[in-house]
Amino acid sequence: MRLSQYPIANLKEVPAEAEVISHQLMLRAGLIRRLSAGQYTWLPMGLRVLRKVETIVREEMDRAGALEILMPTTQPAELWMESGRWGQFGPELLRFKDRHQREYVYGPTHEEVVTDLARRELHSYRQLPVNFYQIQLKFRDEVRPRFGVMRAREFLMKDAYSFHLDEACLQRGYAAMYRAYTAIFTRMGLTFRAVQADTGSIGGTGSQEFHVLADSGEDAIAFSDGDDYAANVEKAEAMAPATPRGPATRPVTDIDTPRTKTIETLTALLACTAATVLKTLVVDGEDGQLVALCLRGDHELNAIKAQKLPGVANPLHLAAPERILEVIGCEPGFIGPVGLAARGVKVFADHSAAALADFVCGANRKDVHLSGVNWGRDLPEPIITDLRNVVDGDPSPTGTGQLRLVRGIEVGHIFQLGQKYSATMKATVLDDQGKDAVPFMGCYGIGVTRVVAAAIEQNHDERGIVWPEPIAPYQVVVVPLNAARSPRVSEVAEKLYAQLQAAGVEVLIDDRDARPGVKFADAELWGIPHRVVVAERGLEAGTLEYRHRRASDNEAMPLEGALAFLQERIGR
Repeated sequence: MRLSQYPIANLKEVPAEAEVISHQLMLRAGLIRRLSAGQYTWLPMGLRVLRKVETIVREEMDRAGALEILMPTTQPAELWMESGRWGQFGPELLRFKDRHQREYVYGPTHEEVVTDLARRELHSYRQLPVNFYQIQLKFRDEVRPRFGVMRAREFLMKDAYSFHLDEACLQRGYAAMYRAYTAIFTRMGLTFRAVQADTGSIGGTGSQEFHVLADSGEDAIAFSDGDDYAANVEKAEAMAPATPRGPATRPVTDIDTPRTKTIETLTALLACTAATVLKTLVVDGEDGQLVALCLRGDHELNAIKAQKLPGVANPLHLAAPERILEVIGCEPGFIGPVGLAARGVKVFADHSAAALADFVCGANRKDVHLSGVNWGRDLPEPIITDLRNVVDGDPSPTGTGQLRLVRGIEVGHIFQLGQKYSATMKATVLDDQGKDAVPFMGCYGIGVTRVVAAAIEQNHDERGIVWPEPIAPYQVVVVPLNAARSPRVSEVAEKLYAQLQAAGVEVLIDDRDARPGVKFADAELWGIPHRVVVAERGLEAGTLEYRHRRASDNEAMPLEGALAFLQERIGR
């Protein structure tokens, strides 16, 4: 491509709307432009990267034996009603009616549609296993789309769905997709990690997420420093303390704590640590009752774990202050577990909270806390469970090593769905005995647009994007300097450009009438891996100037043999 024929300019200033570096750089480098909240037009430079990601995904899915199909983006509502997700998926599901007042959804995912396809087309066990996939736009009505294409409303996704006669076959298909995903992200040149994860609204019996590791990642990942255990913090198990609870040594004492509704203000007032304080969160129960969740003051509630507890409303909701006042007789900020059982409030405590002795907690009276409180003596023993997010240094659930936390960006997710959709939607095949069998399903997603942003979050510097070579928009940029005043510079640059094109190298030539500094800055912003500068001074010495995007210094390359030099560097 010739930059003189490219009408889209880079942005000099960071757009105010861009919060994360990938969003900033994608806008500045002219990869995307915003249409509306969470919707973006992909411009030629960005689309080249997107298509490269798409190609790698397609090649590895094909290699794994998956069959590509293309399903409609809009889906009849009755399929979602049949699966039970019409009322479960929530406001992210975009619902609309056609001119005949028939209800539809714009597909955020395609489990229902592919299951409907399967029950129409698959009739015998001889047709299984099979894996169908597509690469298609999806829409999820995010309440607050942000971070550019990282959390957009409309996005390109690869979604695959497999059907198996039994669970053992599903496990084999799931393992094949794990290997395919590992190959995909390895080929893209990304540093990533697969972790155990919650199944969320998709459902099923188990899942793993693939995360591109980046300091700016939205998700926290816990991994063991002693073995290969890794899990999203939502899923990582927080183990019970190794040492048993100590004995009660102090009497219960009232403490005046005016205007101390937070752990920070309470610990400052009492000159104690958050680890000796018990905090109590009151949430809605399934039956209209209240449920108390108790944690140590220095720990955070894990909402995914909490909403799976028996009797807790799903999704998790903090109880309204008026309801807390009605049942407990106190406003939030001074709530504690003492006396809650007598008021009909079920009390759960995290393992670490249940191990506390002589702890501080709310007194269920405004501006008052209690100290010296002990389970079993001053209140009934709670229901002990895992309620919290793990923290750095926690013991690994495997018993080997400690947990360490890193940040990651989820780019892929694979699920073992079991018979969740096939049974609900009555998809059956005849087994080898001629009897109806309900297939086991798996589903496997990759956020293709999100991969582009994640790659930038992991690979950038103060000058711009530093693309992994397999997904860079171009492999080489040729930069002639002052070509308008030097026929020789123009001739050499054009010849090299033609040679590279003929050799199948993806090459960009910056033939604009622009200052050298502008050309260099743009090449670095775009992140083109290999840069060749053609200048009069170098030609006099029989050399060109070469620099890899990740290098800090220029390198002289011979004019004669320039093509072979570049092909060797590209092939490394």
